[in-house]
Amino acid sequence: MARSRPRVWLVAGCAALLLWASVAQLVAVGRLLVLFGLAGGAPAPSPPPSSLPPPPPRIYKSNGYLKISCNGGLNQMRSEICDMVAVARLLNLTMVVPELDKRSFWADQSNFGDIFDVRHFITSLRDEVRIVKRLPKKFGPTGSSIILEMPPVSWSDEKYYLHQILPLFSKYRVIHFNKTDARLANNGISTELQLVRCRANFHALKFTPQIEALGNKLVHKLGAKGSFVALHLRYEMDMLAFSGCNHGLNPEEAEELKRMRYAYPWWREKEIDSKAKRSEGLCPLTPEETSLVLKALGFQKDTLVYIAAGEIYGGEKRLEPLRAAFPKLVRKEMLLDSEALHQFQNHSSQMAALDFIVSTSSNVFLPTYDGNMAKLVEGHRRFLGFRKSVLLDRRKLVELIDLYNSKTISWENFASSVQEVDRGRVVQPSCRRKLENKPKEEDYFYANPHECLANSSQCSRTKDTVTVR
Repeated sequence: MARSRPRVWLVAGCAALLLWASVAQLVAVGRLLVLFGLAGGAPAPSPPPSSLPPPPPRIYKSNGYLKISCNGGLNQMRSEICDMVAVARLLNLTMVVPELDKRSFWADQSNFGDIFDVRHFITSLRDEVRIVKRLPKKFGPTGSSIILEMPPVSWSDEKYYLHQILPLFSKYRVIHFNKTDARLANNGISTELQLVRCRANFHALKFTPQIEALGNKLVHKLGAKGSFVALHLRYEMDMLAFSGCNHGLNPEEAEELKRMRYAYPWWREKEIDSKAKRSEGLCPLTPEETSLVLKALGFQKDTLVYIAAGEIYGGEKRLEPLRAAFPKLVRKEMLLDSEALHQFQNHSSQMAALDFIVSTSSNVFLPTYDGNMAKLVEGHRRFLGFRKSVLLDRRKLVELIDLYNSKTISWENFASSVQEVDRGRVVQPSCRRKLENKPKEEDYFYANPHECLANSSQCSRTKDTVTVR
């Protein structure tokens, strides 16, 4: 019996050694997966999600009513609504539930209540702004003399609204802003008002229970398959027509997009040099270009990729190179049955809301164009704890893609160059980049609302902000 004890201890010691070796290997593999943002399960954000301090209750005498008509797609309208909530708060106005755009390219007839939870919107902001569902009946058609319709000046600061807009309420009981895109500056706004924009964006604008349920169902289905990338492939007809980008299209397609551009008078640019625009990085990547970039960045063939976008121009044929590189390429139409999607079809903003939910929840978010959705999702992912977002440098990438396609450089050189370009392009805590008198070129507030994030104190201590990307 005594002789067997050393053997028992020897066996136990070997077993313990093997166990610790196995654990060490698993940890090493896990770290690699986390490094690439594709560890199983939900993302583990670091630092933790930001939180906004609750506002003190306000009791104020309303100076009048603010009615707004939004313009653009879902995410542009979202930012407009947040801006106008802040304006109503600044001027002590009663805000009417916003009207959504029904005349744009998408011709979506959705009302505010078809996309957002109206009751939650009103009640969650009750300590900031008084909001009503509609104007009182006394402001009917006969009350036009006391209603002023106008667009505010783009990228305006608080002084403009206090000195130019507020005095108008001495003559008019209602002001109707008939355009609201980019009507509030990114910077030079008080922290108090920036926090109002964030409360509207991150708390008040909650999707309807129906949209939330279906969006969460998509996230659950994707998560059950493993980690996934949300790819905002902005290769849609409206974007290509508006931007004039026709790289990779045949002459008939390019002509079709040109006709469409001329059909919409509010799209100001008509004759566009597509080659010059692409070389400047102002075009969305094509599906084929996207497949090359993803492969070069190290995404494996079995990566689950969700296309967060509307109908891709050219349909499935145009997607063939991307699907060949990543066979596990899915869309919401492939994950949900037609009955579940029926109520959302022909409503592009409601469909975009589903993509928004998936994109803010994915392990990795990668947009191929920095439009409104890309920026709003980036800001949300920052707020949720800096979930991994990869922001591509398209100007440098298309140059590398052309060199590779012309066989000037090898795949090895191409891949290493893409990885070098990508270095530092993953979103990290940082301050917005300000450019004096160039609001369109500086960093967008909703892409990096640093006043509302964990790094806000760092940014408030510096007058000159650092580059975001």
